[in-house]
Amino acid sequence: MRSFRVDTDRLGMQVYESGPQDGIPVVLIHGNLSTGRFYEHLFDVAPERYRLIAPDMRSFGDSDPAPIDATRGLRDWADDTDALLRAMDVTAAPHLVGWSTGGAAIAEFALAHPVASLTFIDPVSPYGFGAVKRDGTPHYPDYAGSGGGTGNPEFTARLAAGDTSSEGDTAPRNVLNSSYWRPDYRDEREDMLLGEVLKSVTGDDGYPGDTAPSEHWPGVAPGTRGLLNALSPKYCNWSSIAELEVKPPILWTHGTHDIVIADGSPWEMGTLGRWASCRAGRARRSSRRSRW
Repeated sequence: MRSFRVDTDRLGMQVYESGPQDGIPVVLIHGNLSTGRFYEHLFDVAPERYRLIAPDMRSFGDSDPAPIDATRGLRDWADDTDALLRAMDVTAAPHLVGWSTGGAAIAEFALAHPVASLTFIDPVSPYGFGAVKRDGTPHYPDYAGSGGGTGNPEFTARLAAGDTSSEGDTAPRNVLNSSYWRPDYRDEREDMLLGEVLKSVTGDDGYPGDTAPSEHWPGVAPGTRGLLNALSPKYCNWSSIAELEVKPPILWTHGTHDIVIADGSPWEMGTLGRWASCRAGRARRSSRRSRW
């Protein structure tokens, strides 16, 4: 594996690479709160004909802490990927791999540039994350229940403080082990990967992003900056991938134990609302029983 920095015409990016310089380009785009190093376990086992390129995306890892314009969805990441490939003189149409948030980024890339193939690893929905019905129709016109205001402030504070402990559910280490893979799996690279997570830029321009008030439950609507807003259905919609005139091969995978990209995801406000409603219902029933 080779590790180096590339200065593009958009920002400086940290890149991890393996394989021959003239190999078939495979670009691996990481997800939220992670970096290109989350892919490095693949480098030694990949066929030698492939040139694997795994960058740290803006505001994550060791790439520049450039702000994320959420009103463009994940197009900032897509344009950064294009700038990186041009700076690295990669002229062949790349195979693109996108995990979670990275799935939306590679879809946006494919909507603007030729690609050899797309591999989605538990990608965010074509209609973004949260706040919409099955067909992408919003529950509320302001897309309340998505965006930067849905981030857990305690987790964000511990992330910003570089917390490496394992105390409490909001410890970044525990979030890594409970949400990035199934609960009974522990990665031998845990400390290294945790260190990569802790490099995430926090605040309005990074994670989780800014927020706007809403008259609708849960009282927050997406802002215009930062990653969780870029994932809001208000701005993130790559469903037009099905309308590409030249359709690339697509492999779409989903881990059955994934709790983040899943129906009933505990990271989604609708799930929290259902739990709150159930608790309120139980409390009302208990109150009625006590009066009787």
